[in-house]
Amino acid sequence: MIGTHRLPCDKGVAHAATACPGREALSPRRKRLALAATVCGSSMTFIDGSAVNVALPAIQQDLAGSAAQLGWIVNAYLLLLGALVLVGGAAGDRYGRRRVFLVGVAVFTVASLLCALAPDARMLIAARALQGLGGALLVPNSLALLGSMFAEHERGRAVGAWAGFGALTAAAGPVLGGWLVDVLSWRAIFLLNLPLALVTVVLALKAIPESRRNDAEPLDLAGAVLAALGLGALCWSLSAAAERGLADPAVGLAALAGVAALAGFLVAEMRGRAPMMPLSLYRSRVFSGANLITLLLYFALSGALFFLPFYLILIHGYTATAAGAVLLPFSIVLGLFSGVAGRLSSRYGARLPLTFGPLLAAAGFVLMAVPPALTAHWSGVLVAVTVLAIGMTLSVAPLTTTVLDSVSNERTGTASGINNAVARVAGLLAVAAMLLLFAQVFLAGYGATPADDGRELLAAMLAGEGSDEPAARAAFLGAYRAVMLTTAACAALAGVAGWLTLGPVARSGSVSADSPG
Repeated sequence: MIGTHRLPCDKGVAHAATACPGREALSPRRKRLALAATVCGSSMTFIDGSAVNVALPAIQQDLAGSAAQLGWIVNAYLLLLGALVLVGGAAGDRYGRRRVFLVGVAVFTVASLLCALAPDARMLIAARALQGLGGALLVPNSLALLGSMFAEHERGRAVGAWAGFGALTAAAGPVLGGWLVDVLSWRAIFLLNLPLALVTVVLALKAIPESRRNDAEPLDLAGAVLAALGLGALCWSLSAAAERGLADPAVGLAALAGVAALAGFLVAEMRGRAPMMPLSLYRSRVFSGANLITLLLYFALSGALFFLPFYLILIHGYTATAAGAVLLPFSIVLGLFSGVAGRLSSRYGARLPLTFGPLLAAAGFVLMAVPPALTAHWSGVLVAVTVLAIGMTLSVAPLTTTVLDSVSNERTGTASGINNAVARVAGLLAVAAMLLLFAQVFLAGYGATPADDGRELLAAMLAGEGSDEPAARAAFLGAYRAVMLTTAACAALAGVAGWLTLGPVARSGSVSADSPG
C-alpha cells in the first residue's frame, strides 16, 4: 500500500505498552535518540512498502517473471507481515522489546540485501517473505518501545512524531523509488535500507533500555502458523488461477486447503489460552463494523494502487518517477488533514465520516476508471487521486478512534493490533484477487485461442513488451477499468457498513467496552 503503512490503529499499540522501570529518569536527549531509532527502523518498511509498486514494471522487465510471480513479489511480504505482526508484538512483551526490535531490523536488512541481489523472481519472492518476517518483529515493537519509554503526558507527542515521519517517508517512497528505478535500478530501493539499518542499530543500542512484561502470556504460535498457511494457500489459489485458469485441479485443492487452515485458525483462537485474536472482541458490533470497513477499504486501496503504476507506465509511457509523483497528493492530503478529521470525528461521531469517506474514496476509484483519467493527462489522474485522498483522510483517523473506543482500556493494544493485521491481510487478498480478475477480463477482451496465448501476451505486456498491438491495449484498458470499478464497489460497501454498524452515537468515549453495539 502506498502512503497507508501507518495503519488505522497503530497508536493503540504504543498506549498499551508496559513502561520500563525508571523511564522518568531518562534524559530528554536519550528519548529523542530513541525516537529517532524507532523512526529510522520503521522508515525501512514504509519506504519499501510504498516504493515497490512503482518499481514492479521494471522488476518484471528485468526478471521476466509471470503475472502470478509479480503478485507474489508484493504478497510474500504482506503474507508474513499480516500473519505474524500480532505474534511479533507479543514476542517483544515476553522476550524484550528492544531485543525483538533489533532482531527485526537485522532480519529486514539481510532480506533487503537478498532482494537487491535476487537473480530471478523466485529468489526475490523468498527474500520479500523474509522482509515480511522482519517487519512483523520490527513495526509493533517500534511503537511498544515508545510506550515503554515515554510517560503518558509525553506519549501522544512521541507517537505523533513517529506517525508524521512515517507519513513523510511513505509519501517520498513512490517518488524516490521511481527516481532510483529511472536513474540507477530497482535494486537500489532495497539497498537504501542498509544505511538506515546501521543508524537504527547504533541509536537503539545507545539510547533504548530493555523493557518487557513480567506477566506476558505465551505466544500463539499455532494461530500464527494456521493463519499464514490459510492465507498463503488461499492467495496462491487466486494467483495460480490467473496463470493456469480456474479449471486447474491444483487451484481448487489450494483453495480448499486455505479454507480448512483458516477454519482451524478460528478453532485455535476459540480454544487457545492466549489467542492472538480473541474472538470475544467481535461481540462488539462497533469493533466488528470497524474491522469490516478496514477490510473493504484497504482491499480497494491496495488493489487499485497495485495496477495504477502499470497503467501509467505501460499504456501511457510515464517514467517511474512520474508515476510515483502522481501519488504524492494522496500522502500529502492524508498527512496534513488526518488530524483535523480525527478531531471532527471525536466531536461529531464516527458514523458520518466512515460513511461518506469511503463513498468519496469510491468516487475516486470510479474517476480512475473513466475519462478523463483514462487519457492519463495529469489533470485527470490528479483529480482522481485527490478525491481518493480526501475520502481516505476522512476515514483513517475515525477508524482509529472507533476501534480503540469499542473495547476496554486494557484491550486497546490487542484491538489495534488486530485492526493493523486486518488492513495488511486486506492488501494481501486484494493483490491476488485483482490479478485474477484482471487476467480473466483481459483474456475475454483479447479473445485469444488457446487461452495460453493470451496469458503469454499479458505476461509480455506486464514486462513492457507487446503493448503496441491495438487489440491487446484495448483488452488491457478493459481489465484495468474492471479492477477500478470493482475497487470502487468495495469502497462503497465500506461506506454502507459504516452507516449500518456504527450507529448514530458511535463517537469518542461513547462506546461501551465490550457491548454488542
